[in-house]
Amino acid sequence: MGYKILLPQEIMQEGRDYLESRGHELITGTGMETEDIIRDIKGIDAMVVRLSKITREVFEAADKLKVIVRHGAGFDTVDLEAAKEHGVQVLYCPVANSMSVAESAMLYMLYCSRNYTIVRRDFVKDYYQAKLRTPKNEIDGKTVGIIGCGNIGSRVANKCLHGFNMKVLAYDPYKKREDFPEGVEVIRDINRIFKESDFVSIHCPTTKVTREFVGKEQFEMMKETAFLINTARGAIVNEKDLYEACKNKVIAGAGLDVLQQEPVDPENPILYLDNVVVSPHIGAATKEATNRASLHSAMGIHEIYEGKAPTWPVRNIDWDTAETYND
Repeated sequence: MGYKILLPQEIMQEGRDYLESRGHELITGTGMETEDIIRDIKGIDAMVVRLSKITREVFEAADKLKVIVRHGAGFDTVDLEAAKEHGVQVLYCPVANSMSVAESAMLYMLYCSRNYTIVRRDFVKDYYQAKLRTPKNEIDGKTVGIIGCGNIGSRVANKCLHGFNMKVLAYDPYKKREDFPEGVEVIRDINRIFKESDFVSIHCPTTKVTREFVGKEQFEMMKETAFLINTARGAIVNEKDLYEACKNKVIAGAGLDVLQQEPVDPENPILYLDNVVVSPHIGAATKEATNRASLHSAMGIHEIYEGKAPTWPVRNIDWDTAETYND
């Protein structure tokens, strides 16, 4: 007798097949909003979560829940403290979308370097203005500063180093020097990332330490020709400060896969700046990444069912006491 597994959103066929072939029952949810999940959660042993927010109220409504898997690398939508209090294991899929998000970071660097928001807007009405008189630059040989050098940041570092001949500075205080990719310059003073980089690329999770830790002060450190690239989480950047920095040309612009409010607010003024490109959080939305995340989610649930130690557990880290390195 397998688990009853709630799917507030659909998962890919490979994940479904993996679970059903091992005797688990998949329950299609009535919706993806928190109130829908609260209504559906009775009698459920496990759940795969994609976009839904899993609040304390969900755990309080659950009567059999044993495990939740976040269908992706981020887990800030799950109340980890409430999960711990209710004895629910939280898993995630930290390597499933790494390649896709790393590719998207390169896309935004290229897009920004060619001023493509303006080029695309202008080339039909004034072909030669867009072609010849809109400034464009190569990224070859430029300096990229990476904040957060885990699965995704490390892939970005290698692509920049070996694909685009870039100088790579990397900042991650929770990582030993020897664990960074070969060829990067490990930076322990984060201000150097902002001061020296032509592209600042963010690849860290949202925590009490990182929430809105990039703002006015950091933008004023950056070169006027530098771009901010954010394919991580919108909450990491003070969006009002970023808008002002881009609008007033304090920095050259930004490539954003994420915003603080998703789905997007159509009144958000950052959407309409010529030097900013914004996408609807599509970094991990490739077919390949989604297939891997569905399979890895399924594997995690079955590991818990079999009483095994899960491959990808979410660790509820106390960021006030977490070990950092300054070597």
